[in-house]
Amino acid sequence: MSARGRTPGPRTASSSQRRTTRPQKATAFALIGDRYHNSDYIRVALGKTLVQNAALAIDFTDEVTHLSAETLNGYRLLIVFRDGMVWPQGYGAEGSYPGYAHDTGSPLLSDPPLPMTDAKPRWWMTPAQGRAVKQFVEEGGSALFYHNSSNISLSNPDFRDVEGAIYTGHPPVRPFKIRVVNPTHPITRGVRDFLVTDEQHYVQYKKAACHVLLESENLDGLSYVGSHGDQGPSCEAGWAYDYGRGRVCFLAPGHMISVLWNPEYVRLQRNAVTWLLRER
Repeated sequence: MSARGRTPGPRTASSSQRRTTRPQKATAFALIGDRYHNSDYIRVALGKTLVQNAALAIDFTDEVTHLSAETLNGYRLLIVFRDGMVWPQGYGAEGSYPGYAHDTGSPLLSDPPLPMTDAKPRWWMTPAQGRAVKQFVEEGGSALFYHNSSNISLSNPDFRDVEGAIYTGHPPVRPFKIRVVNPTHPITRGVRDFLVTDEQHYVQYKKAACHVLLESENLDGLSYVGSHGDQGPSCEAGWAYDYGRGRVCFLAPGHMISVLWNPEYVRLQRNAVTWLLRER
């Protein structure tokens, strides 16, 4: 499912030219949406913040096979806002309506019974797709990675090298503060610390500390304890750097549309796009 963030204006070409001319590509290609992050709220959120209010033309898709070197050719910006998993056999009976049994006190019924399926995820990014992302940025394109895209880095070394971190997990949705740790960068200039209620994503950051722009911190001192041990109440939550001839920015908040529309976060996102496109 694809959608253009901006409708092209009227054309004056002849009918024969219209039959042979391909539609002009938007500025950005956005791969969005997964099992846990519905593509609709992402499209609506970015459609308001970046398309309507910042005049960025975006081609949206939630089909992972569309990411390729051929597809990226002609775009200036890649946006990734999804995790690294697909579920070819579905989510299992209970997973198709999370909380149904708890909310109703009844199991899901089916007559005849549902067939048994192997409801397990698999990684979707291929080595060729990882190389395509790396080549795109090295050769002068830019990449804006949101929220759960660090999960992709667990499965693909080329993507991980571009993005700069690996996902380590998150606690339940809870309030936390986003602190600006580098207020002089063009992306954070004029942005104040802000409070959100969201998934506080934790990562193992792999690049130089000087590139970190933001840090998330639980103000109650609550740690996150996961497969990588106790990671404390805070973590890197945003960074930006040059990569080859291109640029990269990662922004961790984004599980809910309310977070994406926080006024300070809106300013951050727009600043990030301006910097990535070298308009500042």
